[in-house]
Amino acid sequence: MAFHRILITIVATTALSGGAIGQQTAPAADTGSAVAHPDLWPKLPLKRQRDPKVEARVDQILSRMTVEDKVGQLIQVDIASITPKDLETYKLGSILNGGNSAPNNDEFAPAPEWLKLFDAFYDASAKRSDGRPQIPLIWGTDAVHGANNIVGATLFPHNIGLGAARDPELIRKIGAATAAETAATGIDWSFAPTVAVVQDDRWGRTYESYSEDPAIVESYAGKMVEGIQGSVGGDFMRPGHVISSIKHFLGDGGTGGRDQGDTRVSEEVLRDVHAAGYRSGLVAGALTVMPSFSSWNGTKMTGNKSLLTGVLKDRMGFDGFTIGDWNAHGQVPGCTNEDCAPAINAGLDMFMYSGPGWKQLHANTLREAKDGTIPAARLDDAVRRILRVKVLAGSFEAGRPSSRPISGKFDLIGAPAHRAIARQAVRESLVLLKNNGNILPLKPGANILVAGRGADNIGQQAGGWSITWQGTGVTNANFPNGQSIWSGIDEAVKAGGGKATLAVDGSYAAKPDAAIVVFGETPYAEFTGDRPTLEYSPEDKSDLALLKKLKAAGIPVVAVFLSGRPLWVNPELNAADAFVAAFLPGTEGGGVADVLIAGRDGKPRNDFRGKLSFSWPKRLDQYVLNKRDPNYDPLFPIGYGLTYGQGTTVPMLSEARPAVAAGDQNALFVRGRLVAGARLNVMGPVQQTRVDRAAQEDSLRFAFAGTAPAGAAIEEAKPIDITRESNGQLSLLLDYRVTGAPSGEVTLGMEGGKTASVPITGALKGELGQWRQLAVPLRCFADGGVAMGAVSKPWIIAISGKLNLDISSIRIASAPPGPVSCGVR
Repeated sequence: MAFHRILITIVATTALSGGAIGQQTAPAADTGSAVAHPDLWPKLPLKRQRDPKVEARVDQILSRMTVEDKVGQLIQVDIASITPKDLETYKLGSILNGGNSAPNNDEFAPAPEWLKLFDAFYDASAKRSDGRPQIPLIWGTDAVHGANNIVGATLFPHNIGLGAARDPELIRKIGAATAAETAATGIDWSFAPTVAVVQDDRWGRTYESYSEDPAIVESYAGKMVEGIQGSVGGDFMRPGHVISSIKHFLGDGGTGGRDQGDTRVSEEVLRDVHAAGYRSGLVAGALTVMPSFSSWNGTKMTGNKSLLTGVLKDRMGFDGFTIGDWNAHGQVPGCTNEDCAPAINAGLDMFMYSGPGWKQLHANTLREAKDGTIPAARLDDAVRRILRVKVLAGSFEAGRPSSRPISGKFDLIGAPAHRAIARQAVRESLVLLKNNGNILPLKPGANILVAGRGADNIGQQAGGWSITWQGTGVTNANFPNGQSIWSGIDEAVKAGGGKATLAVDGSYAAKPDAAIVVFGETPYAEFTGDRPTLEYSPEDKSDLALLKKLKAAGIPVVAVFLSGRPLWVNPELNAADAFVAAFLPGTEGGGVADVLIAGRDGKPRNDFRGKLSFSWPKRLDQYVLNKRDPNYDPLFPIGYGLTYGQGTTVPMLSEARPAVAAGDQNALFVRGRLVAGARLNVMGPVQQTRVDRAAQEDSLRFAFAGTAPAGAAIEEAKPIDITRESNGQLSLLLDYRVTGAPSGEVTLGMEGGKTASVPITGALKGELGQWRQLAVPLRCFADGGVAMGAVSKPWIIAISGKLNLDISSIRIASAPPGPVSCGVR
């Protein structure tokens, strides 16, 4: 899912953060029909068959429902957009917490607060005096690598790392542990697993994919569903299990590296490659499926009847219900977020909605159900599917969330047994790409320097979807049951009789025997994770400089690389003696030390088991690099991974950079540069100079004289389209420092057809000389009339008085946690 609260917030900040989206073009491929032919798709041997008793019960409930009751079941609303009181009147089918929605708007709310809030919503929904059926409310959450919204939860490696482990039974255990920790808060539905088969690694959701190889995805999807829900015929939906949702149907991994893009492939490729996870996940009994934001050959999946109804339901036999992605129905032609009968008629069973207009969605859907725009048979089919899932999940008998067998057992959250599973997963997912001179494992009794920005940073090693949606705005203290990679290494080295020292910058007093440098991508989720090329950190080479500095000093260097995808790191590989692809290991950093540090006997305590689940690029322009593709030429092929018994030597690699178009429209001003093709227009009495923040002349200084109205604006060479970013509720982020307080009103605006502005004077008051961050949701400008599909000026600042302002970064990204508002006067 892609979502974030609408907010404006100011936070202290000490470093420039990234998070830009590259402009990419969908791959040239089949541009044929978007109408599927169900007879070409497989009939699946589903383990869960229709139960006549369940069907009779569903029919009996359905017969007592009014049209109003039925329409309510079709709607799920984000908790940031609804209150428990609302559910006394509107008997909706479900609620969810979006990526940054939480009890009391506190993303760090403790587990009891989640359960308390669910009780409040449930109690309100259960109040009925009209004699009609009381249908239980269910709560959905994105528990994509553990119960990742809950402070203290066990966070497992993201899917890309699990794919490298090649261990389906481990996947089942992870699913079960995640379900138990989720159920402890009362929540009864997880939007997992993601079964995308990613084909272009520029996509910001690559880490949510088990592999580019459909066979690996198929081997995992069913096991994860069984772990989450329990096994059909065994512990299916017994206490401690929750509803699963396979996502995103269908082809979300083939969009050319662009989130919410268009997968241009033949029906055969869509079936044989992108549907792999459904072949096992549906067979295992998955109760819900989430259609994708993306399109197939130009048609939005959420409105594609031939796939949702013809293939998924009629041919494959899926009898659970489909749940939309975050306001995705609003992108179906002829629809808005508040009105979309075409999606229901195509086969969507439940809307997922965020925003203040959910009552309008209810009213419009009710009108369309009554006037026949949504046929009665389709309405009944959707409701029957929702009721069937609730009966099968035991929702009618479960009662109040806090009364359930697992609810309130908060010791399950971060339980030692779950952490042990996660630590095993970390060990098995590490891939050894290089071990020249066999410097690994590091010997006991050694003096080890541990360096790099990722060494003592649990948030970075956990990645996106870790407490917050983008995984940003967190510290080690927010992971009370977690362990950083540094901490794990320190424990292991001490146990072997050696000494470990942490120095992020690589400094040391006495020359160490070896250095472990932990570095890599900073956390991101959809939108902000899309990249224009596969080059690691193209504008900041400080990690490379650190590796080179240590190597030049004659210190053996072990690189531990954190990333959500394979990246072009030839220079970093050349600068290290050993190189480990750790991907995003989650909260159990000790699993890294389990493999890198030898025991007291000098022998490996654990060998490397991980094998690449994605091909590793030889060049930064190898966006599409899959074994089945013609001219396959990787640096390391899928399946590659050294062990300690192998003496393979990786030679010096080419560091040549081919010329590529790397448009980056959402990094408006970063590290002293405007996005290509844009220019800065300064208006009125203002003096503009350059100043330093993190590097020489990487920031702009504006001195507004105050003798007349003045301002500045970034003007694009041609209008940019940020519709999807606005729909995903990203924000315009400004890193700034005030050195002279404003004497007049200051506004921040955007222009696209019309101009809209918000007041920011209040954000510029307070202590002078401190770097801070301002986040204004794009939706604020869209609501003001800006055409988000044709933005000509994405940043405009205007002032009527004096102001001295330094700016180091302007970009479109996810806002950090903070209070809700659209302006600060």
